[in-house]
Amino acid sequence: MLDRIEEWIDATNQQFVHQRKSCVQFSDTFQGFYSTEFLKNAYFVVVDTIPKPDFPELRDVGLGDFLDMDLLGITYKNTYYITPEVAQNLRLHFHELVHVAQWQHLGASAFLQRYITEVQNLGYDEAPLEKIAYAFDTHFNNGGGKVDVPSYIAAKI
Repeated sequence: MLDRIEEWIDATNQQFVHQRKSCVQFSDTFQGFYSTEFLKNAYFVVVDTIPKPDFPELRDVGLGDFLDMDLLGITYKNTYYITPEVAQNLRLHFHELVHVAQWQHLGASAFLQRYITEVQNLGYDEAPLEKIAYAFDTHFNNGGGKVDVPSYIAAKI
């Protein structure tokens, strides 16, 4: 199943390749949290509907609630998708970039396996990968001190 999800992700990212925007535009705003090099290799796409791999097997393993959630953003590898109403929301961009760092550190198969297992066992709100992203976006939003997010992710997960 993980291979099928990754194939869907790759096809989705390819489908939107011409619409994606580089996150390097956030270099000044996110300085000290994400390097310019990291941001050059991260992208976002503004979409009306968040793409999700709605395979029957995912529902069979208990991910129906997640698939049915009304999300404002989702990350697939180095690309995240956001809705127009949050396109200017820096906190959301920051949150999704935490997930880009998680994907980068763990790799696609390990990220997918871990994320799915966490959501299955703990639910979306208690999934550790989500809790890390929410903690970081809160830290950023509250004007917290600079933390190199990708380095932190590599050391802690």
